[in-house]
Amino acid sequence: MSVKILITRTIPGNKGREMLQLFREMRSLATAQPGYISGETMKSNDRPDVFLVISTWESAADWEKWLLSKERQTIQEKMDALLGGKTHYEMFHYGLRG
Repeated sequence: MSVKILITRTIPGNKGREMLQLFREMRSLATAQPGYISGETMKSNDRPDVFLVISTWESAADWEKWLLSKERQTIQEKMDALLGGKTHYEMFHYGLRG
C-alpha cells in the first residue's frame, strides 16, 4: 500500500539558500530510489520559514529503506546542522484501517 511522507522543517532566514541546495540534492537522490513515486516541496504562506515536503512511496518499507540509507543520512546531517534542530516526519497511508 502506498504511503505519503510529510516532512516539516523550520529554516532560519539566513540559511534558506543553503537549504534549498540540499533539498535539490535530496530530491535528486530520492527519485532514483526503488519505490519512490513523487515529491513536492512547499513553503508556508503564513510562516515563510516553514517548509513542507510531501513524498509518495510505493510502501512504508521503501520509505524506511531510503530514510535509513547512508546517502540520505549524509544530507540530512547537513540539513540538521543548518536548522539547528531536527526534522519532523509523519507517515500517512491511503484509506481507512480498522
